[in-house]
Order: sequence, then structure tokens, then C-alpha cells
Amino acid sequence: MKNWYIVQSHSSFENKVAGLIKEEAEKAKISDKFEEIVVPTHDVTEVKRGKRIQRKKKYFPGYVLIKSEMDNNIYHMIKNIKRVSGFLGTKGIPVPVSDKEIEKILGQIKDGVAQPKSGIEYSIGEKVQVVDGPFASFSGMVEDIDEEKSRLKVSVSIFGRPTPVDLEYNQVEKVS
Repeated sequence: MKNWYIVQSHSSFENKVAGLIKEEAEKAKISDKFEEIVVPTHDVTEVKRGKRIQRKKKYFPGYVLIKSEMDNNIYHMIKNIKRVSGFLGTKGIPVPVSDKEIEKILGQIKDGVAQPKSGIEYSIGEKVQVVDGPFASFSGMVEDIDEEKSRLKVSVSIFGRPTPVDLEYNQVEKVS
């Protein structure tokens, strides 16, 4: 029976690991035991050098979702792939994730719903007021958002020049 499992990979190597799992499965002639290999991503718009750029951002950095059968051969094949840390589970033993949980995750991604860690959502180009830290009382525009780290890059005017400042969500407030 095929179940969903979560493979832990080194951060930034998720796509490489997914490709290597497919390659190794084909070499071992067991690709029929794999139904899906997914690196969940969502679209993010960033402003770089004054231009809006849309790129894919990993929804779960460091993780690859696989739907497959699981036996000793498959376990060891995946575990021995370079840049694989292990499986999500107890003491290295892969624990299946329910279809319901995976559907919820994939549904959120398809709907474009990436849930930020804080209850406050910011958008690029939004005006904010810095309320904490050395730039308190400065106001600026949100240039970049890092939801995983709950940080913003805000362009504030210092000595008449726009200067990007890296701030945490709790250091700024929305300006109405």
C-alpha cells in the first residue's frame, strides 16, 4: 500500500533530492512503487532593484513529500541518497502521514494560501511605521517579506536616502 512520507533533506537541496529519488528508483527498477514525489512551493513576489520579480519559494524548506510503498529496500535507497538526513518519524523510522493532512497542505499551496507565522500579514509596497529598535519612529515601505523567519525588508529614508532595513514583524506596525 502506498502512503505519504516526509523525507528530510539538506536545505536548498530539496529539488535535487527529489530528482535523485526518481533516478535511484528507475535504476533499481522500482519506480512503480512511487506514486508521487513533491517539493511543495508557492509563488512569491519580491522587489529587487526596483523591479517586481515572481519566484517559487519552498513551502517546507528541508522537506520532500513522497507517496510510495515502504519496505527495507526503499527505506535504505532513500536514506543513502546524498543530502538526505532521514525521514520524519520516530527514531528514524518513517511514519506515514495521512492523506487528509497532505491534501490540506497541497490544497493550501494550490489556493496560494501560505500561512505566515504571525497573525499579521504584510504585502510588498505597503507603508509601515517602525515602532522598536534603532529606527523607531521611522516610516517606510515593505520591499521584501520572509515569512519563514517573520522578517521584513523595509526601505526607510535616512539622511534623505532610501535605505533597506531588515526588521522583525513585531518591530513594525501597519500605517492606516
